[in-house]
Amino acid sequence: MMKYNADRKSADNIWLSGIMGVVVGDALGCPVQFRSREEVQADPVTTMIGHGTYDMPVGTWTDDSSMTLALLDSIRDKGGIDLQDIMNRFVRWIRNGEYTPFGEAFDVGHGTMAAIVRYMKGDDLQSCGGTTERDNGNGSLMRILPACLYAYENKLTDEEAVSIIHQVAGLTHNHIRGQIACGLYYFCVRGLLDEEGSLVERLQKGIDDGFRFYEEFLKDSSELSHYDRLRDMKMFSEVPEPQIKSSGYVVDTIEAAIWSIITTDSFKSCELKAVNLGDDSDTVGAIAGGLAGLFYGYDAIPKEWLEVIQRREWIEELCK
Repeated sequence: MMKYNADRKSADNIWLSGIMGVVVGDALGCPVQFRSREEVQADPVTTMIGHGTYDMPVGTWTDDSSMTLALLDSIRDKGGIDLQDIMNRFVRWIRNGEYTPFGEAFDVGHGTMAAIVRYMKGDDLQSCGGTTERDNGNGSLMRILPACLYAYENKLTDEEAVSIIHQVAGLTHNHIRGQIACGLYYFCVRGLLDEEGSLVERLQKGIDDGFRFYEEFLKDSSELSHYDRLRDMKMFSEVPEPQIKSSGYVVDTIEAAIWSIITTDSFKSCELKAVNLGDDSDTVGAIAGGLAGLFYGYDAIPKEWLEVIQRREWIEELCK
């Protein structure tokens, strides 16, 4: 996999930087998942800890990372996007505990589980993902980074990239609103990797490209309007914390993740800000971590956090 060199101290494998950013953010937020913001900020996360919500050892990652790693492994083995293979790996994750820290799946979202069960019962790939407005949880966004990096590395056109990302997202969450979130995330990834300038300037270019694409792609732009707060990164960075939600709703999640990275100046400060928002802390941490990992690089992830990540060597080998 190709190397990427930006305004950093060293060149990094973008897969290692991004994927480990996801896993570290997930593990950092896991112990305080579902706690209110008030509860978390009364005893804030300051480093990697264990136990908490699921009473798991330090460095334990959840479904966010499991599904991300399953997608990554499929792309490695197949040399591209194979939807059937991806879903089969999701089934093995649920049934057999593959792609988990300790051999058992846990913290599985309702929409994700429902889609996988429908697939196991015989539904085809196009109909297993939820399609109603209530099917706009963050379960596709949290695992989409490998598809984004695949599209970026292969220099796909906007149409090709978004088509692939929508299909991968739609395996479990097949409503256009959630697919748009995944598409905008791709444009953010591309902006961070392609553009020059500050983090905010790169994200602004990515978001501009994303909105421009969807304004032409969508016949009805009403769904895109749910993301209007992201149009102006500088203005969005000035939104006060009480107006940032960190729920499992996909719009809230992508907003919280992007807000966390544009209001901080390092991988560590971004991740601590993200998980201390509370509620769906592991997923906000994972999604913000993917972007922060790509921008700041693997070397910027605190070594003491990396050292305790469960199955770290196996994960890092997958990224090579």
